[in-house]
Amino acid sequence: MATKSNDTYEETKLVDGVYYHQHDVVIVGAGGAGMRAAIEAGPNARTAVISKLYPTRSHTGAAQGGMAAALANVEEDSWEWHTFDTVKGGDYLVDQDAAEILAKEAIDAVIDLENMGLPFNRTPDGKIDQRRFGGHTRDHGKAPVRRSCYAADRTGHMILQTLFQNCVKLGIEFYNEFYVLDLVMVDVKGKQVPAGVVAYELATGDLHVFQGKSIVFATGGFGKIYKTTSNAHTLTGDGVGIIWRKGIPLEDMEFFQFHPTGLAGLGILLTEGARGEGAILRNASGERFMERYAPTIKDLAPRDIVSRCMVQEVAEGRGAGPNKDYVLLDCTHLGAEVLETKLPDITEFARTYLGVDPVVEPVPVMPTAHYAMGGIPTNIKAEVLSDNDTVIPGLYAAGECACVSVHGSNRLGTNSLLDINVFGKRAGRYAVEYAKTAKFVPLPKDPAGPIRDMIESIRNASGTERVPALRKELQEEMDKNAQVFRTEDSLKSVTKTIEKLREEYKNISIHDKGKRYNTDLLEAVELGFLLDLAEVVVYSARNRKESRGGHMRDDFPNRDDKKYMKHTMAYLSGDAKSDDAGDHIKLDWKPVVITNYQPMERKY
Repeated sequence: MATKSNDTYEETKLVDGVYYHQHDVVIVGAGGAGMRAAIEAGPNARTAVISKLYPTRSHTGAAQGGMAAALANVEEDSWEWHTFDTVKGGDYLVDQDAAEILAKEAIDAVIDLENMGLPFNRTPDGKIDQRRFGGHTRDHGKAPVRRSCYAADRTGHMILQTLFQNCVKLGIEFYNEFYVLDLVMVDVKGKQVPAGVVAYELATGDLHVFQGKSIVFATGGFGKIYKTTSNAHTLTGDGVGIIWRKGIPLEDMEFFQFHPTGLAGLGILLTEGARGEGAILRNASGERFMERYAPTIKDLAPRDIVSRCMVQEVAEGRGAGPNKDYVLLDCTHLGAEVLETKLPDITEFARTYLGVDPVVEPVPVMPTAHYAMGGIPTNIKAEVLSDNDTVIPGLYAAGECACVSVHGSNRLGTNSLLDINVFGKRAGRYAVEYAKTAKFVPLPKDPAGPIRDMIESIRNASGTERVPALRKELQEEMDKNAQVFRTEDSLKSVTKTIEKLREEYKNISIHDKGKRYNTDLLEAVELGFLLDLAEVVVYSARNRKESRGGHMRDDFPNRDDKKYMKHTMAYLSGDAKSDDAGDHIKLDWKPVVITNYQPMERKY
């Protein structure tokens, strides 16, 4: 184990009602990316992990299907094929240097987890078993391949538990149920650098300032901008919203992935692993309709393609059910043994939430908002960028909140659990490397002041608007007009709704005026982040007048490589470069890194 820094640290102190802490590395978020970063950083630096949840309740635990790696335990495979699938699946907006790192380091990432004790499913000869997943192919797209390493349909749960156990073993210091609400940035020689973060302690209502040499954001996604989503209630984009409010850009925010198989009307996820095991999507007449759209890999086409096909089947009158508003996932031919042993969670979900038994009847499904491809721009070292290529010293991001961009415009299935392990590890490694030579950046006077003022203004507000009603209106409008299919008119409708909700948000009030466990207060804060991020998603989507990956414009149905083979960069301040952006948002572009694979038509 490496020796930690010999620096002296101030003990936790209370000054004017605010608690102050010092750590070399401060990690915000205790999901897969945050804890993988902590495992890398903890033995080498004094590390703190701050989480709004108890770590094992983080949303990584909801991931079901698997983690991609070209182990070739079941079939011939290679990291080059994995790289190609990642680039092609992302509709060529993937930065290919990042995709190569992801695919190359995938093998070690899986072995690391195995050595930490993760109970993967096994082949008869004891190797890690692998199964098919959407978009995973051999020989650069010629046929499906078994690449997904899995633990039944609870892979994310097993990863989360394994990482947490290893953090405990290493003595990582956790601050659980602390909501980070601000990043303290300080001007040093004309550059804005991070000095620490400000957190609200749920149990007491106290404010804490965590001073750190390196700050790592690993706060997950923001799927709660939508009503129908597989995301947990806690995924309100706090980390991404904090970064946005500090004037740091966000990248490719228009690209949001809609997972094909959410329970109809609920959005609860049924893993793609079901289709990997052989489940079939059917319309009302029982037709396996994906054969018409993707004749080579059918139901295992990338998620953006499958989602659009499902919506199209319903739109053209071939939907099932009384209202013809969903399609069916047919698992009946798989048999009870496969469903109960390899897919126990989805079997239980269908029975519990819809009263449908997948063993004997097909399950109603429709796309659900699942994963944000965009987020905080980083390079391959997980360093956060203040523009196209300028590094903010000491600031890192990994996982769904970050955009490296390894997923491009559409994430390949099972690359999310891989991403959090590969780039979570890199974030921890480079954060420590920076902290070894860096000094603590002096904090400004009263660094918690802006957050204290914001909290008190919400607590004492006497307006007439209610947070749940505003949130519901935002989510329903996003579902209706900014989901799988989008047009200029639909996106303008969302823009107007957000503008109205922003005004109404100024007139909110909350029932709970207390300090201890005031979730009423925190939901009001979270709504502010949701409004910010929904607005960036919509403006970015209006500005990209093409269809690519998770972004489908009905009014611009074709991919346009001449105009749009580039990343969207959204900035909070400055004059807008696009007529579609508000006066407080500037939209710009960033080139895509292309190494080996030139853009070509996606055929499956």
